[in-house]
Amino acid sequence: MDREAFKKEYGIIGQSLELQEILDVVQQVGSTDIAVLISGESGVGKEIIARAIHGSSKRARKPMVTVNCGAIPEGLIESELFGHEKGSFTSAVEMRKGFFEIADESTILLDEVGEMPLATQVKLLRVLESGEYTRVGSSSPRKTDARLIAATNKQLEYEVQQKRFRPDLYFRLRSVNIHVPPLRSRKEDIPLLVEHFVKDFAARNDIQFAEFTDDATDLLMNYDWPGNVRELRNVVESMLVLEKGKRISADEVRKYLYRAAPDRNLPVLVNKTVEQAERELIYRALVELRSNIEELKDLVQQRPVLQSNHSPVNREAANGNGSMTLDEMERKMILSALERHQNNRRLAARELNISERTLYRKIKEFGLQ
Repeated sequence: MDREAFKKEYGIIGQSLELQEILDVVQQVGSTDIAVLISGESGVGKEIIARAIHGSSKRARKPMVTVNCGAIPEGLIESELFGHEKGSFTSAVEMRKGFFEIADESTILLDEVGEMPLATQVKLLRVLESGEYTRVGSSSPRKTDARLIAATNKQLEYEVQQKRFRPDLYFRLRSVNIHVPPLRSRKEDIPLLVEHFVKDFAARNDIQFAEFTDDATDLLMNYDWPGNVRELRNVVESMLVLEKGKRISADEVRKYLYRAAPDRNLPVLVNKTVEQAERELIYRALVELRSNIEELKDLVQQRPVLQSNHSPVNREAANGNGSMTLDEMERKMILSALERHQNNRRLAARELNISERTLYRKIKEFGLQ
């Protein structure tokens, strides 16, 4: 199946290079049984990628089983995943199959896997290694042929460092790691997503929609979408309903954008001037820039610095005390990542867990161009 047909088949919208790279990996791993870890911020579409992997596999004849690990109380998660025997605890009035048993010969998606308790992580690792699990209240092991896809909006490497996630499970899961970038990093996908959401919602609700003005489209393109694709869809649908299908300008769009992001510590804009809105957009960009810098500093402090040959860096520094300055550590880490990925900045940024925008800025700052 060619790429465009594949995207249409599984409802994947976009044309960015980042999305094309993801689709290439999805098509490569779809026909295998290898476990896949999908990472990315909330709302980027991790479940859609998981469904594309399942749909392109030999298991597609059975429905994928989706489990939100963050929504299940800690005391019940083992029963939900592995099942329980009658009488195994107070409310166990009958035997119950777990999700792994239900997903036999299919695919199980463990969403928010970073929320899973440590004790349950041990049992999940056993399922991954041997396909074996045990119902709560039973001593007899059972087998499952469920393929595992895990998804998380957390940085599991950091969770491992904080001893909230088992390193053996992390290394087992990350054999194939698909990172879905935030919408602000692939803005060229926004017009296609907006067009799709408008057509879909208007058709389902019998709404006649005029169009977005050019300045409205520009504003949609320049907003940073903290809620990603999910937020974009909600905003588009709200505008279509509340603006009654009329032609939508930037002034109308602006109302919905700032209402959709109350956690940004900025006032809700309803009747602001363009000049005021632009000032606040600049302020938001500065906040994002500072956040990216702090993110890189935290990363540098948490990771050992490596040379391109993976040997420890000689920590000689200009200050003569045998330690490296923060700037020197950042420069070394960026150089090393660029060398490992043959100067592919996108892959280097992904390894460093920073945005490409931050990486470009640091490259210029350190004179690495």
